[in-house]
Amino acid sequence: MSKLKIGVIGCGGIAFGKHLPSLSKLEDVELVAFCDIELDRAERAKKEYGAEGARAFTDYRELLAISEIDVVHVCTPNDSHAEITIAALEAGKHVNCEKPMAKTAEGARAMQAAAERTGKLLTISYQNRFRADSQHLKKLVERGDLGEIYYAKAHAIRRRAVPTWGVFLDEDKQGGGPLIDIGTHALDLALWLMDNYEPKVVLGRAFKKLSQRENAANAWGPWDPKKFTVEDSAFGMIVMKNGAVIQLESSWAINLVDSAEAKVTLCGTEAGADMADGLRINGEDMGKLYTNKIELDGKGVAFYDAKGDDPALNEMRQWIDAVRGGGTPVVTPKQALVVSEILEAIYESSLKGEAVSFI
Repeated sequence: MSKLKIGVIGCGGIAFGKHLPSLSKLEDVELVAFCDIELDRAERAKKEYGAEGARAFTDYRELLAISEIDVVHVCTPNDSHAEITIAALEAGKHVNCEKPMAKTAEGARAMQAAAERTGKLLTISYQNRFRADSQHLKKLVERGDLGEIYYAKAHAIRRRAVPTWGVFLDEDKQGGGPLIDIGTHALDLALWLMDNYEPKVVLGRAFKKLSQRENAANAWGPWDPKKFTVEDSAFGMIVMKNGAVIQLESSWAINLVDSAEAKVTLCGTEAGADMADGLRINGEDMGKLYTNKIELDGKGVAFYDAKGDDPALNEMRQWIDAVRGGGTPVVTPKQALVVSEILEAIYESSLKGEAVSFI
């Protein structure tokens, strides 16, 4: 079997933290090209993960011009996701783009249209779907164990963990703060588990309450208030067309002791589920209430017999399998687009001070 040739555009933290180490563990791919606006980062990626003869670039167009490349991974700031992804699709490459799909819903729609136009596969990197608890809960939902899910909470809360590196605090580059950074993961999980992608109305509010404090306590050191141009917290209530409600909470810095990131709570007519302490299922049986904790070992993922709970590796394996088989990736552009549309609606609702309708 010939190896798929992969090019990576954007050689920063997410590339080195997730994409590169995970792809390097797959025997049927080889990393042949790397691009970053800072050449030394592309050269480092090439040195650590590149196949023999791999090349480094500062212009992504030069990488896309390599005809032998089959797949491109886009790991750049949010504001360039749409531009680079569309160019890669039109160059005949399959694309895995980091979350969120794009800085704006308009950009995300253009990405989806480009995938449909070119016939190339496009997925968005929401690796939390590939955790053992997420996979098991998805199976329970599909089996009907929870009944009709009519209420959900999507949790993305950090007490004090503001990312102070890169462009995370730059609204122009990112489009927002914790909502578009980590809230996007929690919302994606909720929508996917509920299999509900039809929002009706969104009401939201974004806050800048702690961001302007000097020398604030933070997991990654104090932030610079002058560079903190995004929200520090954002919250939204999403009413779906079928009447179900999703409550989304996101924050990098908030006065809450209990943190919960990329987790969901589901309430159904037959049972409920949460990820607060592992995976717990609660309900009623023979007139008695019960709460069961599910013991998971990381195995049993439907499409990949994982050796452990490594969501990034599971994600990359399924993605490459989809490319090889021409199948559908677990995360589709249509699904990721709805996530971006809802996030944008929360920001819009906060600015306008009123609900945003999808009808």
